[in-house]
Amino acid sequence: MRAFTDDTGRGWEASVAERPGHDYKGRFFLRMVPERDEQGAREVTLKDIRWNSLQTARRTLDTMSDLELRRRLKQALGRAPGSARAAE
Repeated sequence: MRAFTDDTGRGWEASVAERPGHDYKGRFFLRMVPERDEQGAREVTLKDIRWNSLQTARRTLDTMSDLELRRRLKQALGRAPGSARAAE
């Protein structure tokens, strides 16, 4: 897990989530959750950012800069206007 703040100063936590199933390809994906439920903000999932193993996913997340996390969050929120749920 990685804690970071968005452009407005709201705290977020980036982590790796796993989809169920027997196919390992792209099983793990990026998930971001606001630290506090501010103004109805909810979890954001970025299922277009995928990894085949948990080890690779965690290593990538650990090396992502805060700038990259903010950029990914902004993209995800922009995909679903009026909603924080994105990239389904």
